[in-house]
Amino acid sequence: MELADKTVGFLLSLTSLSIFTCCTFWVIILPFVDSDHFIHSYFLPQEFAILIPVFAGVVLLCLLGIFVGIVMLKSKRKKA
Repeated sequence: MELADKTVGFLLSLTSLSIFTCCTFWVIILPFVDSDHFIHSYFLPQEFAILIPVFAGVVLLCLLGIFVGIVMLKSKRKKA
């Protein structure tokens, strides 16, 4: 089981690093590259660089709120 946990941790770290690198290139470096360069065809428009993280954050906060609510309801039932 320990090897599986290490593998999952490594894959999550690799995925996070890849997403961070891609987003950093997209937001910080790409605006300084000419707009007719071929690299622009691999990325979405710049508006999505703000919209995607905001949407993901809202979804994450909603899911966190639902989780906390469920835990509170379950703990209330155990007390009664």
